Amino acid sequence: MAKLPKITNTYFVALIATVGGMLFGFDISSIAAIVITPQYIEYFNNPSGLIQGAIGSALAAGSVVGSLMAGPISDKIGRRDSIMFACFWWLIGTAVQVATNGVGSLIAGRVLNGVCVGITSSQVPVYLAEIAKRESRGRIIIIQQLAIEWGIFIMYFASYGCGFIKGTASFRTAWGLQFIPAVLLMIGLPFLPRSPRWLAKVGREEEAIQTLADIQAGGNKDDPLVVAEWQEIYTVLVAERESVRGWRKFVSNGMWKRTLAGMSVQAWQQLSGANVIVYYLTYVFLIAGLQDNLNLIASGIQYALFIVFTSIMFFFIDRTGRRTLLVWGGLGMGACHFVIGGVLGGFSEPVPGGVGGNANVTFKVSGPASHTVIAFSYLLIIVYALTLAPVAWIYAAEVWSLGTRATGMSLAAVANWVFNFALGLFTPPAFQNIQYKIFIIFGVLCVGSAIQTYFTYPETCGKTIEEVAELFAKGAPPAWKTKKGHSRLEAGIQVVLERKRAGETVHAEVPRESEKPGSFEDTKETV
Repeated sequence: MAKLPKITNTYFVALIATVGGMLFGFDISSIAAIVITPQYIEYFNNPSGLIQGAIGSALAAGSVVGSLMAGPISDKIGRRDSIMFACFWWLIGTAVQVATNGVGSLIAGRVLNGVCVGITSSQVPVYLAEIAKRESRGRIIIIQQLAIEWGIFIMYFASYGCGFIKGTASFRTAWGLQFIPAVLLMIGLPFLPRSPRWLAKVGREEEAIQTLADIQAGGNKDDPLVVAEWQEIYTVLVAERESVRGWRKFVSNGMWKRTLAGMSVQAWQQLSGANVIVYYLTYVFLIAGLQDNLNLIASGIQYALFIVFTSIMFFFIDRTGRRTLLVWGGLGMGACHFVIGGVLGGFSEPVPGGVGGNANVTFKVSGPASHTVIAFSYLLIIVYALTLAPVAWIYAAEVWSLGTRATGMSLAAVANWVFNFALGLFTPPAFQNIQYKIFIIFGVLCVGSAIQTYFTYPETCGKTIEEVAELFAKGAPPAWKTKKGHSRLEAGIQVVLERKRAGETVHAEVPRESEKPGSFEDTKETV
């Protein structure tokens, strides 16, 4: 890319980079608000069961492919440029959706969009984790989740408005709006710096030090924080040079613990069942007796709740800790699922022709039972917005080492998208066949997520991403005894300050040629 002035304020960088998350949000709600409109039902011949499941899950199917591609691409061309590469897939997929002539081309367009989402959902958190200051890393990455939610919110109500347009122009116009965020992202990306850790990884140390200084200290390469952090990054590079190569690096020398943590936290985010609510709340509200515009507006409220409560967490995420939120989030969401499932199981009645003619919704509740279902559906979203929704992406981006981060986060995203795909395919038939029991299943899974978090996820909050390795190393304390903060970087800064007071000249230096770890394309990869 051409040499352009670079934005180095990490919050502004995050605002631009996380438009990649907004693409995901746009695609989710472009379907959620459209599936119960007469125009969609008529043109696509009232898709239900497995067919509607295939349409809904097509994005996730493409995202699995995109996630698998993302790691090698990101390591080769960099985090920033891999996001740019993803945008081209989005433009093609959106064009196919706008020109759709049936279910097949709609699914194809959503699969292509999914390739983009798979790349951006895995590499935007990696990029943000590698540029963020340790004390604000959670806040920086949570902007990604907020971008997803704003994308969902904006696109949902845009699609709701398009629902008043007659004929196929209704959904074609809604899907055409998806071009806008991709174009804005492509314009903004060249103004972002490359990740300093990726630059160090590929042997561009001078550029890495300068970028680190620009981000951390207004360009001052002699700032004690810059010197201490560069020393830590370089020490890790030297150590990782001697590690195993290939896929063994994800399981060797205890790395399996980090692989398990990164992939399972993403899987639990989906298995919590929250995205069943996000994708298909219009169906849940049909069960509760809300139809037509009232259903669409009531369903749209959840997206506003999503934004409000995730915004609250922006200010507390780096104070609360990751483990606490994941444990209590799993338990809280499980309780909500059990209440919804219990009410539906005890008070629902069959509707053989489908509620409002919708073949996916064949039972309903009314009166106080319907009010309870609505209230606890909203409460489920609130708990999710405060806990698993943002923290799963943060934690998954933090647990990897430098050499495994791009591909490791891709593996984590694959776990997310495989279950997203499976649940998207499973949910419409489940509403038809097992009905209320789907919520009982998700309740049990939420409790399972809390149990695994308590026993296997150490606390990463307040530590540099280089220090996280020690939390998974042999002899590390049990996960439930780890605490937030206590970063050794503070001690490193003090050492630099003391050396300066003693009259030493201390710089963030590029190592001599014989000492360089070199690029990871030419050396052994990391664990």
